[in-house]
Amino acid sequence: MKCPYCEFLDSKVIDSRPTDEGQAIRRRRECISCGKRFTTYEKFEEIPIMVVKKDGNRQSYNRNKLLNGIIKSCEKRPVSINTIEKIVDDIEKKLSNSLEKEVTSIEIGEMVMNKLKDIDEVSYVRFASVYRQFKDLNTFMEELKKILNE
Repeated sequence: MKCPYCEFLDSKVIDSRPTDEGQAIRRRRECISCGKRFTTYEKFEEIPIMVVKKDGNRQSYNRNKLLNGIIKSCEKRPVSINTIEKIVDDIEKKLSNSLEKEVTSIEIGEMVMNKLKDIDEVSYVRFASVYRQFKDLNTFMEELKKILNE
């Protein structure tokens, strides 16, 4: 780590502790050359995830967009906001762990539906009706039959 005072390229770590949020590590350092102290922070490097839409367009992953879509499908249902946030957290963790830089909206939609199916069937059907863009009553009934058969 380069010293901000004398620009010497070596320093020693005197103290190391996590920040309040736990998202970074605060390190107190001392320059080996001039002896002055300074603070650095280490954070995880976040790799931006691109979402490939059905029409082939790409856009940055947006947590709020996913959260709002799930909230809309769970409106007036007995699903807490904590449960919804946990769904989004689980999906984000899965996306981050995959180390893929691009993910299709289809994959994200399937992940949401798999989570909602176990939590609330009405919310699942609501989400599926928008996500799968049911063209008519028959395609909607086919989805309902799948749920009933399981």
